[in-house]
Amino acid sequence: MACAPPMVASRLVFDCSPVRMLFGLPVNGRRVRFDETAFYEFLGAKIVSVRSVIDTAGVAAQLPRADD
Repeated sequence: MACAPPMVASRLVFDCSPVRMLFGLPVNGRRVRFDETAFYEFLGAKIVSVRSVIDTAGVAAQLPRADD
């Protein structure tokens, strides 16, 4: 991942067990792992904009299907 100032790119890794819904998905306490790619735009020392991409289909694939 590459970007140029005033942008900073990062990859965040989440390994969590949300109690209820996550991204509109009924996680309900199940453990899920997903990555978020975030782009932060700075003006001086302050973040003025954040854009991120999260693979919600990857989260859904970790959940049991209704016919399981």
